[in-house]
Amino acid sequence: MKKIHALVLKSYAGPLLATFFIALFVLLMQFLWKYIDDLVGKGLEWYIIAELMFYASSTFVPLALPLAILLSSLMTFGNLGEHYELVAMKSAGISLRSIMKPLIVLSVFISGFAFYFSNNILPVANLKFKALLYDVRQKKLAVNIKEGIFYNDLEDYVIRVGKKGKDGNTIYRVMVYNHTDHKGNIDVTVADSGIMQSTPDGRFLLFTLYDGYTYQEKVDQKNAKEAFPFQRTYFREQKRKFDLSTFELNRTDEELFKNNYEMLNIKQLNYFIDSLGISLHNRRQGLADNFAQNYKSYLMMDSVYRTAGDTAFIIHPAFIDSLSGDDKLIVTSSALSAARNLKRNLEFQAQTFHSSEEFLRKHKVVWHRKFTLSFACLVLFFIGAPLGAIIRKGGLGMPAVISILFFILYHITSMIGQKSALKGAMEVAPGMWLSSVVLLPLGIFLTYKATTDSPLMDMEIWNKVLGKVNIFKFIRKRKDPNRVSDGPSAPTPQI
Repeated sequence: MKKIHALVLKSYAGPLLATFFIALFVLLMQFLWKYIDDLVGKGLEWYIIAELMFYASSTFVPLALPLAILLSSLMTFGNLGEHYELVAMKSAGISLRSIMKPLIVLSVFISGFAFYFSNNILPVANLKFKALLYDVRQKKLAVNIKEGIFYNDLEDYVIRVGKKGKDGNTIYRVMVYNHTDHKGNIDVTVADSGIMQSTPDGRFLLFTLYDGYTYQEKVDQKNAKEAFPFQRTYFREQKRKFDLSTFELNRTDEELFKNNYEMLNIKQLNYFIDSLGISLHNRRQGLADNFAQNYKSYLMMDSVYRTAGDTAFIIHPAFIDSLSGDDKLIVTSSALSAARNLKRNLEFQAQTFHSSEEFLRKHKVVWHRKFTLSFACLVLFFIGAPLGAIIRKGGLGMPAVISILFFILYHITSMIGQKSALKGAMEVAPGMWLSSVVLLPLGIFLTYKATTDSPLMDMEIWNKVLGKVNIFKFIRKRKDPNRVSDGPSAPTPQI
């Protein structure tokens, strides 16, 4: 029995690792395609891109792991069935339940690891990934001065190069606008040629200009508005140094992101959920307690009212009729203004409560997601393993197609439940467990059919079942409803 268990585990380990890394690679390529515009042309070091891809791949594990378990279990038992190894084991008196036992134990361990990963590793990976992605997206493009185009990415400078030499460093017809004083185009340098190069450490861009002029408007002099003083300076050689520190990748402090709900473990989520729930309850209770007092303050604005008890305030019905036209207009306008103010206040409070509830639901969604990943690994295993034993097809053909169909069903139901929970259309717990509730009966059904050797996918039986239904006869009856039978027609009666 131990040799059979080792055989099954060995047959399962290869496809599991292969499909997991393939799924991870596909998701990583999707990430690169999505953020390609934020990565290309910024002069990022290779280790920055490698670090970003590593953290990104860590965040894709919750999607890649269930798909890998589903596909690998289906492939493993499909291969065993296709090569009649399952038949040989069953003929030796070993049931399918016993054959699946080592993989069930392994799936439980994988589910436990998935929970540990979601609770301890994934929050840290999300923190590193989101912080680094934010820094990369905020980084400016690398210096790329093109011919005939004004380049304004350098801080406080605008540069235009008429033509570049073949070496890429020699430049002609150069214009440099100095905006360090933030007073407009009052300092302009024009040169016939020059050399553009960066320092070895890449922190500065050096311009060596030849045969040019510097034009400056002296706007800081006393009579500048009347005399418009102007200065022109000729030079044979002039050197300019531009700071490129703004083009470097500045790493943001990760402390700014650590309180985001995606960067928290279960213990921290419990604390935030309790705090947010108590705060929301207190604010609602405070609004309810103060509403009567606020409503009383509006009634106090009227000059005539009578009281009924301690808390009820009723305006006398004859009060409006006793007023003159102008006074009635004033009182009506005052009442409308008070009502509108009260309405705006309630609308603002309702919007604030809605935002707080949505923020609280996001924390609860992340809390449930840490458990749904582990349970999904078990459910998808109990779908893939018995289905592979039933269809008896290995390889990457039919198993891959069937696995993708079931994974799409799992992913769609999961997204529907999550979106509904976030919008408040469903409670958070039923929404997050919707995909598991949908797939669990299917897994139980397939496991039962596989362990009882039910011919679920036997085409001969399906042909017999379908053969009992005469489809063509049904179609003929639908086309000719007056036709009673297909036998010989009755003789025409004689008159």
